Amino acid sequence: MVARTYTVAFEGVEARIVEVQCAVAAGLPAFAIVGLPDKAVSEARDRVRAALTAMSIALPSKRITVNLSPADLPKEGSHFDLPIALALLAAIDIVPREEVENTVALGELSLDGRLVPVIANLMITVEMARFFSVMAAMTRSGVPLAEALAGATGVISDSNLRGQLDKLRRGLVEGGTFRTLIEEVDAMPLATRRLLIAGERGGDLESVFDALSGDMSTEVERKATRLL
Repeated sequence: MVARTYTVAFEGVEARIVEVQCAVAAGLPAFAIVGLPDKAVSEARDRVRAALTAMSIALPSKRITVNLSPADLPKEGSHFDLPIALALLAAIDIVPREEVENTVALGELSLDGRLVPVIANLMITVEMARFFSVMAAMTRSGVPLAEALAGATGVISDSNLRGQLDKLRRGLVEGGTFRTLIEEVDAMPLATRRLLIAGERGGDLESVFDALSGDMSTEVERKATRLL
């Protein structure tokens, strides 16, 4: 009997529903993924097998076939790991079939069974857009850079980035230069740091903050459109 769940494949900016079907049948042990998978999707069988092993779930010595339907739609990305694992677990009666049949899942699996969320980068981009928007508004109003950082950093939830920005603020309070201290904020993309340094040298950080906020807001819309 075939177990199934759902995920999406991205076609340009469109997200198309993909039915993930899994059948376990008698035969030589094998794990095949069909339906135009790319290399990352084909490698899902190794990540799924390792993740299930880490959770002490043994795969049966049978032929496992996963079909990604529609078969003529190219499938790309590691987010197929989770739906493939769910369909497989349903096929071997580890989880209820009716539960996964009503699920649309996206997620990459680590080898120890942990889930790597596909929306993590989206959330960081959302927060960075807000951060630069607050920085632009505060510095344009005459608030000193260190004080603006104290307020704007509050919108950042990522502990690593937040810690580095707080260190930057403390460095400014202690008399350090922005262009030197920003280089240590390696949780921020290098291109972003270069733009900030150029803006500080040109005496127009406010415009750079505005531009970065706009660019990241556009990126948020692009990523959100792909996920939806």
